[in-house]
Amino acid sequence: MAKLTKKQKEARAKIEKDKLYSVDEASALVKEITSANFDASVDLAIRLGVDPRKANQMVRGVVTLPHGTGKDVKVLALVTPDKEAEATEAGADYVGLDEYLDKIKGGWTDVDVIITMPSVMGKLGPLGRVLGPRGLMPNPKTGTVTMDVSKAVSEVKAGKIDFKVDKTGIVHAAIGKVSFSPEKIAGNARELLDTLNKLKPAAAKGVYMKSVFMSSTMSPSVQLDPKTV
Repeated sequence: MAKLTKKQKEARAKIEKDKLYSVDEASALVKEITSANFDASVDLAIRLGVDPRKANQMVRGVVTLPHGTGKDVKVLALVTPDKEAEATEAGADYVGLDEYLDKIKGGWTDVDVIITMPSVMGKLGPLGRVLGPRGLMPNPKTGTVTMDVSKAVSEVKAGKIDFKVDKTGIVHAAIGKVSFSPEKIAGNARELLDTLNKLKPAAAKGVYMKSVFMSSTMSPSVQLDPKTV
């Protein structure tokens, strides 16, 4: 097992053993215990009391973080010519269709989100093996397959993220940057947690939100009190 550095030991010493923190306390503490020399991401990991193998207990959704993600999200809009100006004006970084489909076939995936139209989805099907593993395949459930291209691009640029419970029952999501104020980190965290609470499946029994941990890219994790969220 690797030895902890001096900074890592100092960070861990600031976390009270067995204490469950409120959202506000955790948001301030994660900033305090992060010593990275870059603007680290702040992440939440929420263990849910669901069985994701069962369709009626799958938890998936989208949320627009009130203070954004702090990340410059690169958006590709795969649209027909009549929608290109709309996508460009909304802030899409790349706009087009066939030329980008050819680039993706060649292995290009240098984007964070792909937004497209229902009529184009048929062309994207054969690219599933490239886009699927990278989480880039557009999906109507996340609002990335739509005729309102302008709205979809604007929302993603403003801080809209999608999330999905993994096979172990955990939702992972980046909710901001360490450079954010504690208030902004807490506001984004509450928005995600509130959205998850609203998505509780009727078939889920017992405790729904089993544990919540907040951490930055380079910090130890801080456990939140699920009862406060």
